[in-house]
Amino acid sequence: MDEKKASNELTWSDFTKVEMRIGTILEAQVFEEARNPAYKMIIDFGPIGKRKTSAQITDLYTPNELVGKQVVAVVNFPPKQIANMMSECLVLGGIGKNKEITLLQPERNIENGTRIG
Repeated sequence: MDEKKASNELTWSDFTKVEMRIGTILEAQVFEEARNPAYKMIIDFGPIGKRKTSAQITDLYTPNELVGKQVVAVVNFPPKQIANMMSECLVLGGIGKNKEITLLQPERNIENGTRIG
């Protein structure tokens, strides 16, 4: 096994520390203060509450079409200052060839706050 591959491997214990959950986007708007084109959003994670975040997903989505979508997000990162907002979760997506982001979504509606594992 080469050294680079070994340094990127996770243990099962590492993976279980990443708390990914399903949430529904309640609000989305252009994040004018961000350096790169982005939206700021409020996402409902059910029993763990609502969280604010921003995402650079402007290539494939408009704010109106985001509202009501369920997404997968990491919810146990510490809050991070992004421009004038504290981001409280990280929405996950696939990064395309041109750096466009396609959101990860459940294939059917599921309860907000459901843990991914």
